[in-house]
Amino acid sequence: MTYEARGSRERKVTPGSGRPLWRQRDFGTFWAAQTLSFLGDSFALIALPLLVLEATGSLARMGLLTAVGGAASVVAAVFAGAVVDRVDRRRLLIVCDLVRMVLYGVIPLVWLFGPRIWLLYTVLPVCEAVGMLFAVGYVTVVRGLVDTARLTEANGRLNATAAAAGVLGPLGAGVLAAWTGPAAAVGVDAASFGVSAACLAVVRVRERPADDRPERRAGLWRDLRTGVAFLYGHPVLRALTALLFGFSFLTLGLNDLVIYHLKHDLGHDDGTVGTVLAAGALGTVAGSLLVARVRRRLGFGPTWTTAVALSGVAVAGLGWAREVTVVAALAALFLACVAVAGTCSMSLRQEVTPEPLLGRVTSAFWTLQYAAAPVGAAVLTWAAERHGTAPVGLLAGGCCVAIAGVALATPVRRSGRR
Repeated sequence: MTYEARGSRERKVTPGSGRPLWRQRDFGTFWAAQTLSFLGDSFALIALPLLVLEATGSLARMGLLTAVGGAASVVAAVFAGAVVDRVDRRRLLIVCDLVRMVLYGVIPLVWLFGPRIWLLYTVLPVCEAVGMLFAVGYVTVVRGLVDTARLTEANGRLNATAAAAGVLGPLGAGVLAAWTGPAAAVGVDAASFGVSAACLAVVRVRERPADDRPERRAGLWRDLRTGVAFLYGHPVLRALTALLFGFSFLTLGLNDLVIYHLKHDLGHDDGTVGTVLAAGALGTVAGSLLVARVRRRLGFGPTWTTAVALSGVAVAGLGWAREVTVVAALAALFLACVAVAGTCSMSLRQEVTPEPLLGRVTSAFWTLQYAAAPVGAAVLTWAAERHGTAPVGLLAGGCCVAIAGVALATPVRRSGRR
């Protein structure tokens, strides 16, 4: 039993308390808030690349925007864990939502007077940096809402409903972009952050004892080294960090690749792009709902390696697909596998990391995982524009399968086997 201070009163908070997740008020409110936020994000996922493509016609410029945003996330990840472990995590999430609401809300207002590509290159990096801060805090808050034994189930449910929002979001974004233009879809994303902040304001999160927090005078670089040291000392996390470094390099620019393939190679409109990405998001729903059951049956290692291998197969085939239905099916397979592998990875870190270190370990893990991903996104999209989406997708997918093969020679293979 723990306590959370509210003003001059103390309220007993027992995360989990043995009740089903759907009957836990605070988790349910948090769940709803993030579902709405992900719904808005799925609008921006299509709208921002479309804004660049419509203004410039260049896949490389789309990839550059993705790379700039990814680089900002990596830089923010260096310090995010230290910040998250020092402050009230729930309040931090609220501030992050409000900042993104304001910044994304500027884009549709400015676009009323004509395209301003420079604005995207200014706003997106800041929002991605704030988003990384939110993401690290998000991981720690989930652990403060549910029991350790239910982390995989909770993460799976959060991912599943986020993906369900990802089904409706691209459909709505595609229709809205075709009707009024992509800028309006960015406005929907801004509004979703406001709703999320309002929901988070009424969520109760288990607070850590004051002595669990790092000293404020400790340096940020020292905090990052603390997270890295924990990752290096854990054989499975050490191997996962290295493997995901390569996987992120190969796949961060995949969304841009799919959009370009549909519009440029196959000649379809914004509505078709939204429909395909919505169909692909169904894969995330399926993977997120199945991951807890599959992991219990197979164990962490076999589940993770199989998911990464199958995701590589999907990437390899995307550029060669000429039918919209095939593109959608391969996108669904890829996203399902990413959901399974990602949920397993996040749950494992939450399970094995001591509470006082969770923010710093998550921050260090994501910093190292995504360190080269922005470069990968820029290289992938530049190469696809120059040489075509088919050979680039085949090479990237083959490398993903190779990463799964390498995992079989690491402690990941034996992790969590029954």
